[in-house]
Amino acid sequence: MRKTAFIILLIVLALYALTGCKKDKAPIDEDIIQELEITKKPTPTIAPEPTKEPEIIEETHEGEMRSNLSGLWVPIETGNKRPYAIQFSNFKTVRNQWGIGQADILYEALVEGGITRFLAIGENFTGDRIGSVRSSRHYFVSFADEYNAIYVHFGKTKYAVTKLKNLGIDNLDGETGIGNTVFYRDKSMKAPHNAFTSLDRILEGIKQKNYESELSDDFEPHYSFYEEDTNLTSDLTCIKISIKYPYNKPYFMYDQADKLYNRYQFGEVHRDSNTGDQLSFKNIIVQFVKEWNIDKNGYQTMDIENTEGKGYYISNGKAVNITWKKNEKNKWMRYYDMVGEELTINPGKTYIAVFPDNKTKDVVIE
Repeated sequence: MRKTAFIILLIVLALYALTGCKKDKAPIDEDIIQELEITKKPTPTIAPEPTKEPEIIEETHEGEMRSNLSGLWVPIETGNKRPYAIQFSNFKTVRNQWGIGQADILYEALVEGGITRFLAIGENFTGDRIGSVRSSRHYFVSFADEYNAIYVHFGKTKYAVTKLKNLGIDNLDGETGIGNTVFYRDKSMKAPHNAFTSLDRILEGIKQKNYESELSDDFEPHYSFYEEDTNLTSDLTCIKISIKYPYNKPYFMYDQADKLYNRYQFGEVHRDSNTGDQLSFKNIIVQFVKEWNIDKNGYQTMDIENTEGKGYYISNGKAVNITWKKNEKNKWMRYYDMVGEELTINPGKTYIAVFPDNKTKDVVIE
């Protein structure tokens, strides 16, 4: 009996405990309720920002013009001034000339003994050491005159004396009274390959001679240029061109990365000694001319006064046949493609080899 009463008592106590728990439920934290309510709110839709079109920066050339020599953009005051045509030696002891890399156009032609000499034409020569500068040959006078350039040389042959007089070209000659103003000698080197000039000296010489420093309004540029780099349409590939002048044996190798022809001579890289940089060119022109010895001294002459001929134009790994015509009296010279249209060339530096037309096999294109 007592056992039964005890069991009933335990059941009653258990029921009471359950009822008490339901009544004393712990309250929910207010902050939690607010957080739950915020979470239940719909997330607002954020409109994506409009996609911005890439900004196109137009290339402007305010205050600039296309160079008459290179077709590249240059300041107007540079493009309107007369260029300088500097007569560089190419003797082996001074084969890496100083300042020659600044030329926009570089002519190479034979002088006596199979040696070549350079005529460097440019509008941006700078620095205190340009040379070595050597004596004039009459055909270089004619080339300089095509550009209305101020011709800088140290000495001249008797044939050059006549040509300078006939063409009336402005020149700065180291063997005249202006010589000590325009030139200086490097006494650590052997004459006659030790004559040098500088931009300041050239400018002082022009001032003393009272030469006009700007091109005339009616000046006609020597070349027509493409506005942009353009590949030639040709089946004739030119990765290497050898121009076999007997003394220095120059050649050019095409660099496909920068699309330039790098120059070598005397079996090595041809450099500018001021910078150490190899000479390189966008354009190569081979101009075949009738050439012969003018006297027993081996001085050269060539038929370029009022005549025409053939040649090559080379750029961007290709070569095309061209023709040329010149009228020296009118200071006029032009190159033409094979359909008779005036040749258009790529913007950049140009090398011109003036080469005997009876030795065309010595110009090898590979």
